[in-house]
Amino acid sequence: MTITLAEDDRDGVTTELDAARAAALHASRLLDVLPVEPGRWRMMPRGRVGAVNLDGLDVVVTPKVGIARLLFLLGYAADPGFRPDDVEGVPDDDLWPAIAETLCRHAERALGRGVLQGYVTEEDALPLVRGRIRVADQIARRPGTLLPLEVRYDEYSVDVAENRIVRTALRRMLTVPRVRAALCSRLGHLDGRLDGVTPLVAGAPVPQWRRTRLNGRYHAVLRLAELVLRHQSFEIGPQGLRVASFVVDMAKVFEDFVATALAEAWAARPGATRLQYPATLDVEGDISMRVDVVHTVDGRPRIVADAKYKLESASGRYPNADHYQMLGYCTALRVPVGWLVYASGSGGPVTRCVRDAEVQIVEYPLKLDVRPAVLLQQVNDLAAAAWERRSHR
Repeated sequence: MTITLAEDDRDGVTTELDAARAAALHASRLLDVLPVEPGRWRMMPRGRVGAVNLDGLDVVVTPKVGIARLLFLLGYAADPGFRPDDVEGVPDDDLWPAIAETLCRHAERALGRGVLQGYVTEEDALPLVRGRIRVADQIARRPGTLLPLEVRYDEYSVDVAENRIVRTALRRMLTVPRVRAALCSRLGHLDGRLDGVTPLVAGAPVPQWRRTRLNGRYHAVLRLAELVLRHQSFEIGPQGLRVASFVVDMAKVFEDFVATALAEAWAARPGATRLQYPATLDVEGDISMRVDVVHTVDGRPRIVADAKYKLESASGRYPNADHYQMLGYCTALRVPVGWLVYASGSGGPVTRCVRDAEVQIVEYPLKLDVRPAVLLQQVNDLAAAAWERRSHR
């Protein structure tokens, strides 16, 4: 059975569930699952999108922006080098197959010229000297013994971080539902190509990798693989339920995307862009704040922006509390213009002049249901407008 809800659904869906499934769904953080009567529960979206599969029950919360746009926002927030064409042609009607197809497509491109190899540092006990002797380990583990020797050496191998990330993501996608047999076969074939690569242990941190000329063909698939590992999980829930989930907090996605895109847009300008800029509202420093985006010039804040994944009301207004918050930011940082960046809106930018204060607050909506290149151009226009109105104090 599949239950599908829209991200902005305010009514929810009522259905029959046993207590174990209700608890597992609630624990996934995709939905609020509220009791209605014995055996019946109401599911309500809670600001996240994605899918959860519970032994044959699929619950999906679809993003307003579509799956391809969601993957673009996620990828760009993690790496501004993520290109719009990295997600073009992605099937937009089902989350699991869309992610699997995209990962598979980019893995095939990456491995088409062979499996990446590199030097991997190994530690072992050997009957001969290879590389360097780990003297401290030798004394601690084998006092008074000459052989075997505790050594550290570099091995040219396929078991590099890039391949480990990709293989783990491929195997993770083989556990999800509704992926057709032909696509599973492609995923399995790619997994076989990475023979000799050690998959990451569940719960282990994703290893660091560095962009180089040698791993350039892996960049796209690595970005997607990291998204899979960061947002998708497979675990055993209450009463032995097999739970597969891919859950994304849209407010955090939008905030990260706006911050990253603005930083890129101002990169060629004087100064520096700082994300989650620390500040205090009071002189004593007890009321702390974290501002989404602050651009400084000569070490002083000149532009302040805050991203809000919120919809305007039926009357075309945004929450008053957002303006109070921005007024606090502008006051603390002594910046005369603050920018509230919203995820949608029916009109263009609107400037609000604060009474008895030399502060203006600009409501700046972005349209997310457009092609990635158009979306990035909107952010570039915002960055240019903010630069023109920046503080010179």
